[in-house]
Amino acid sequence: MDQITPFDLQRMLLGDAPPLFLLEICVRVAVIWLWTVLLLRWVGGRSISQLSVVEFMLVIALGSAVGDPMFQADVPLLHTMLVILLVVCADKMIDIAFRKWSRVKRFVDGLPGEVMRDGRLLTDGLSSRGLGPTEVMEMLRLKNVRNLGEVDCAFVEPSGEVSVFFFDTPRPGLRIVPPVELRDPSPPKAGDRACCSNCGWVQLAQPVRCPKCGAVTWTTAEE
Repeated sequence: MDQITPFDLQRMLLGDAPPLFLLEICVRVAVIWLWTVLLLRWVGGRSISQLSVVEFMLVIALGSAVGDPMFQADVPLLHTMLVILLVVCADKMIDIAFRKWSRVKRFVDGLPGEVMRDGRLLTDGLSSRGLGPTEVMEMLRLKNVRNLGEVDCAFVEPSGEVSVFFFDTPRPGLRIVPPVELRDPSPPKAGDRACCSNCGWVQLAQPVRCPKCGAVTWTTAEE
């Protein structure tokens, strides 16, 4: 192995390639970029939050296939273009399978999961999807929910988005604006409805533990 000279500007900036290779990199970038854009236009695009598991894998695979050939002299452009074409075609075939066979989509993307019902977080449903109460509260705030008592039911869709359905008339519940983490819970006073600070369960008397999630922190239910 050749001796490496630290802070050798020639090695750091150009390496062993001749200066004209910089122009080749420009051509490589243009070819790969245009080819990838054309194929992605064919596939159709979505925002990152709406990507399915397969489409997310497409992004990862394309990132690996597209990056190296742009500056690696020993990677032929035609080989790269073939790899990109095969990855995109595989995604297209899976997309067609999704439309023809619903079981394939359920197997790959999973099913929607109910995370709220009657103004209360379903902690069992959250844990099965790897979510915590504060994460779902954040999702709900992004949907302009201020109080869990507003929500009839909510589902986490396979895309990761949360769909929210509201009561016609809001009920007393756990206020999540400002976030629960940023304020000290005020214990309910005598005669107030007690509200679990973890899941939003509301009842008249304050027990030691929440009968729904087992939490011990209570606050006053608000409208």
